[in-house]
Amino acid sequence: MKVLIAGAGSVGRSIARDLLEHGHEVLLMDHSPSAMRVAQVAEADWMLADACELTALREAAVETMDVVVAATGDDKANLVISFLAKTEFGVPRTVARVNNPRNEWMYDTQWGVDVAVSTPRIMTAMVEEAVAVGDLVKVFTFHQSGASIVEVTLPPTSPVVGALVREIQWPGEIVLSCIMRSDRTISPSPEDTLEARDELLFVMSAEADPELLAAVLRTPPGATSPTD
Repeated sequence: MKVLIAGAGSVGRSIARDLLEHGHEVLLMDHSPSAMRVAQVAEADWMLADACELTALREAAVETMDVVVAATGDDKANLVISFLAKTEFGVPRTVARVNNPRNEWMYDTQWGVDVAVSTPRIMTAMVEEAVAVGDLVKVFTFHQSGASIVEVTLPPTSPVVGALVREIQWPGEIVLSCIMRSDRTISPSPEDTLEARDELLFVMSAEADPELLAAVLRTPPGATSPTD
């Protein structure tokens, strides 16, 4: 996958390192010479240019990118970068950093933003996770589809603890996408067994009812309703 990251500050460089470790091609772009810390992410391509300018984006061949990440510290710039990437170059996926939570409402498809990442919102979710084991915590929402990712940490008392994934009937429009156990990340298979303190990540459509998922986590697997 080819990724352009606009904004080569600490956030952009961190994203670049992670993507490179996963085998992706990365171009880091920033308009500030002081941000050109090439030695810190030597495996990436670097470009000194303003990603808000069409000429710079054309020079970077943005139309060949699979993803554009607008990771600058300026919300206005991140919106412009996303808008240009989507409307002028048809980039399939845009991810934009939200610096000021008050501006989050603008990060939608009208500005070409597919995924808005708000650090304060993510931190809030992690705090909620730490104090609300067993509760569903929304991590973030995909603006284009309205789908969301939710997390739940299974308490020892959950009736699905000890059950095989194939034994649990998840509600419609809800998919178990990942099991995090200690320092392991598990792609769930039908034969995996859920354990106490597992962190489960679900992808839910906009139409899905989170209360139905919460009910499954409170109801013994395999139990039938009176109408079955």
